[in-house]
Amino acid sequence: MKMILTAVTIGLLANPLVAQDQAVTYPYDGSFDDATFAVENAIIGKGLVIDHISHTGDMLARTAEDVGSDIEIFRAADVFLFCSAVVSRKVMEADPLNIAHCPYSIFVTDTAGAVAIGYPTYPEGPMQEVQAFLDEITQSALEGF
Repeated sequence: MKMILTAVTIGLLANPLVAQDQAVTYPYDGSFDDATFAVENAIIGKGLVIDHISHTGDMLARTAEDVGSDIEIFRAADVFLFCSAVVSRKVMEADPLNIAHCPYSIFVTDTAGAVAIGYPTYPEGPMQEVQAFLDEITQSALEGF
């Protein structure tokens, strides 16, 4: 029984986790700082420009008391925002309302010491190309760019 539980746990860690169909996340075997460095380099390595890095974890920690909370959601969390002219043009030519999904994002979280890298899921159709593109960048970060 113990071997089965171990095998199931290893299988879950090796595969992406989908959070209520909102995002795909992968566990990262390393520190938060290493993960953010890997994501940044994977995005830049695709020839893309990072428009903004949102330090969401810092904001949540800084404002917790102001909103009456003492719950630590993340030890750290950053969201990288960027766009691809090639992919964006393709999906927006298919449907101009796909602008609602731009810019694209990849996030890094540290939740109670568990570091993960992920990205939002997108609707069926042309936006699946964006989702595949984000997965490609994420895999590159997981592999050490």
